[in-house]
Amino acid sequence: MATATSRRGIAGLPIQKAAFTAYRTNVVPQSCRSKTAVLKQDQRRGHNTQVTAHNGLASEPTPVTAHNGLTPEPESAPLSPASNVRRSIHSSRHRASAGCADFTDGPTEHPRAPLSLLPLTMILRSLATASVSSSPALLAPSLRIMNAIAHSSNPILNPDRNRLLHFALKKTLYDQFCAGENAVEVNRTIDGIKGLGFTGVMLCYAREVGLSGEQARGKVSDETPELIQNEIAPWAEGTLETVRLAQPGDFVSMKFTGAGRLALHQLSNRLPCSPYLGDSIDAICKLASERGVRVAIDAEQDALQDGIDDWILRFARKYNRNPANPTVFGTYQAYKKCAPQLILNHLADAKKNGYTLGVKMVRGAYLNSDPRERFHDTVEDTHACFDGMTASLLTRSWNSTVPGEGDFPDVSMIIASHNTESVRRARAICEAGKAKSPVAFAQLQGMADEVSCELVEAGLQRQKTSGPVKTSPRAATSTLPTFKYLVWGSTGECMKYLSRRAQENKEAVGRTRTSRDAMWAELIRRCKAAFGIAA
Repeated sequence: MATATSRRGIAGLPIQKAAFTAYRTNVVPQSCRSKTAVLKQDQRRGHNTQVTAHNGLASEPTPVTAHNGLTPEPESAPLSPASNVRRSIHSSRHRASAGCADFTDGPTEHPRAPLSLLPLTMILRSLATASVSSSPALLAPSLRIMNAIAHSSNPILNPDRNRLLHFALKKTLYDQFCAGENAVEVNRTIDGIKGLGFTGVMLCYAREVGLSGEQARGKVSDETPELIQNEIAPWAEGTLETVRLAQPGDFVSMKFTGAGRLALHQLSNRLPCSPYLGDSIDAICKLASERGVRVAIDAEQDALQDGIDDWILRFARKYNRNPANPTVFGTYQAYKKCAPQLILNHLADAKKNGYTLGVKMVRGAYLNSDPRERFHDTVEDTHACFDGMTASLLTRSWNSTVPGEGDFPDVSMIIASHNTESVRRARAICEAGKAKSPVAFAQLQGMADEVSCELVEAGLQRQKTSGPVKTSPRAATSTLPTFKYLVWGSTGECMKYLSRRAQENKEAVGRTRTSRDAMWAELIRRCKAAFGIAA
């Protein structure tokens, strides 16, 4: 292993640069070997090996040759039945890791099971997580334990100080939902996710401004040096580092209230952002635009949302001028009754000011804290609103949900949903060639993998049957770009983040029976395949 070096990380955090010999086992269950070794082994086993392109789409099968140009050694004796069983259970569609080429089996007569692309370790962890979150008897105490670990002042419960607790959490919850604790781990995770067939990631910095009880209760209205040093600057530096870690084409998730009390005061009173905070947001958007990274700004509580929307439009007018590469995306919550009118207002602003509207469509996460009258009366109304808005924006045409007139402005969108039916409806529009807006699909890392993998597999199958696709962002979407949302930071920082998100999304976390059942079914399918039993 190469000697580790370090540079000063954001907000004083050291970021280690070290060479790892293997990608984390949550993505790749085997060590990273040289391309020659992998090719030779697959050739000996009689595989029709093909190389997967960097964008996750399979290329044409190519002859297998060693680095020296010679044909690999002849096929050796077949594997024993026991070895075949072990390999079948553990195998995933792509054997991928950072620094290694990705390999898939040759073409088959039938499409693969979508979840077959995930390693066994991922299947087992997802099954365990979904089993807990889908059980009311287990979910409540689990959330209490998470909250205790996240906010305890006891060093024994601090995973950043207790090595045993750190190891236990790192191999379970952390590896399930998070990208890494430093730049090396984050980059390996991103490469590994892309190696599995995903288009990229939506990366979020886990660290949030920590305030004492007295500070949290204190009201601020002025931008003071103390606020800048202790709250705004650490948030800005962490977000800038996240943009640097993201790869071109990826997304970075940003939460305005992470900047502290002054941002909270300004947003709740619908005030313009203060000079230093405004310059910080501008620097984040500028760096993202230069690196080809897109910034998705989170929706928050209803009392803050009007202020958040004002800030989003301010920076979208500046950084979304190029229809091919809009940088700033706002979040639209379909469970709100006002969502269709809000999108109409923002479409009108985009048309008037000549920029592309970046839209991230979600259902919403503040059902337990925001006023009930703000939401649709029934879940069916929420579904109809989400699907209607998605169809209108995706096809760039007015409909009964988004009624308008005249030309439809330029839109680029993210469909961030775990709802299988909504995702399939949007996918059908894309596959029918009716989509006129660039679109990406996104789900949380470690959750709704059955939805994500179905998109990845459908995109790969469509690519095989359709051949090369148009690269113009204004052309109809013929592939299905799929992203995974995940956070990075120390184990302790990520536990705080995960605890907060779990509390905010308590209702959604409880609706994971579908994922649990899908993981069980995939595990059973692999066992049957290992023993040659027809599914």
